[in-house]
Amino acid sequence: MLDRTKAPEFREIGHISLKEPVKKQFANGLPVYIFHSPEQELVRIEWIFENKYLDGQIENPLLNSALSALLKEGTMSMSSAEIADKVDFYGAFLVPEYSFDVTSLSLYTLNRHSKVLLPLVKDILTEASIPQEELDTYLRNNKQKFQVSIQKNDYLARRKFYNLIFGESNRYGRTPKFEDYDAISREQLIELYRKEIVPDNCTLIVSGNVSEDLISELEQIFGFEWLKLGTASSADGPLLTQKSGDLAYEEKENALQSAIRLGSQTISRTHPDYPALQFVNTLLGGFFGSRLMRNIREEKGYTYSIGSAVATLKHTGFLTIATEVGVEVTNATLAEIEKEIDLLKTTLASVEEVDLVKTYMEGSMLGSLESIFSHADKFKSVLLNDMNLTYYSYYMEEIKNMTPEKVRDIANKYLDFKQMVKVIVGKFNPMEPIHQAVVN
Repeated sequence: MLDRTKAPEFREIGHISLKEPVKKQFANGLPVYIFHSPEQELVRIEWIFENKYLDGQIENPLLNSALSALLKEGTMSMSSAEIADKVDFYGAFLVPEYSFDVTSLSLYTLNRHSKVLLPLVKDILTEASIPQEELDTYLRNNKQKFQVSIQKNDYLARRKFYNLIFGESNRYGRTPKFEDYDAISREQLIELYRKEIVPDNCTLIVSGNVSEDLISELEQIFGFEWLKLGTASSADGPLLTQKSGDLAYEEKENALQSAIRLGSQTISRTHPDYPALQFVNTLLGGFFGSRLMRNIREEKGYTYSIGSAVATLKHTGFLTIATEVGVEVTNATLAEIEKEIDLLKTTLASVEEVDLVKTYMEGSMLGSLESIFSHADKFKSVLLNDMNLTYYSYYMEEIKNMTPEKVRDIANKYLDFKQMVKVIVGKFNPMEPIHQAVVN
């Protein structure tokens, strides 16, 4: 019997082993990565496409997100309802996803249904019709959502933040305006579809109970029958123009809370310092026991939640700190954020605090590997950044070797409150110096 009066024995997390995929290349050049796990009943098949942009136009992310949403809404031979009914009948899931850099279509199914569902996906990837009726519905629904969203302070703050740290003429910093939805045409989406949804621009990741028969079917349908057109080209990196140190303020007369968002461009996952910066971010605001949570939520009671994050994109990375606070403590909250950043740069963290963050981050990494799909996700993250799985061994080693001195050094290297973009939507007193707003 398990003695529940005794706590489990504490053990340090050692080396984490990630599953390596089997790599194949189909006849049309399509790269395929296979993660086989016979104990997993399902199989997940992901068709991943690098986002493209129409020639001679500003990189409009609305076009890519609309294309993703409308991919499975009709083909030359099937309506959206027929596609949905067939997927539902076989207990499968067909999920389109969009991000800044890639668009993907994922199929979750059992092996025995692949003979029916794979030709359906092929039809979507080669014969999507993007019906005008479905486009009209999509635009109408999203314009309604947009009108609701722009009434929310946190949504407005996030939009302005991206505008300022990336600039507004590229895929990362350009946020949609109401009139942008009306500018989307079916002809543009079809042009983008023909440019982007092609085998030359696709990576296939297959994970779960991957049978040999399934691989043979995939190779026949997406290797031999899906013809390479030779039209895809690599998307150029966006021209990014950060406005360092800007403070953007939008007053909301009847606001009870202010939405605060601040941060800056920073290094991406490909940089050797990225794991160490992730560590410093976690200590600052990246988990429930972080300094920002302890100070601004628990001690001051200014907010229900505050957090910071370091995110990586294909062409850059960025640091962001976000919260919503009572309007009367907007200035004071900014002062406390600045104080916590300065403390990281000037005062050594305790060994106990550093060890706590190590344990949390190592445990989070271990906990994120719950299934074969998780291993495939970890691989996808590095593959899309032109890296390999050795990154995670390096990551874990860097986390294990963090010291109070290195925390201070990394904070001084990458955290500069004065240079951070600061966005406030709500109420703020620009005449009150932030350093005088501290409430003890």
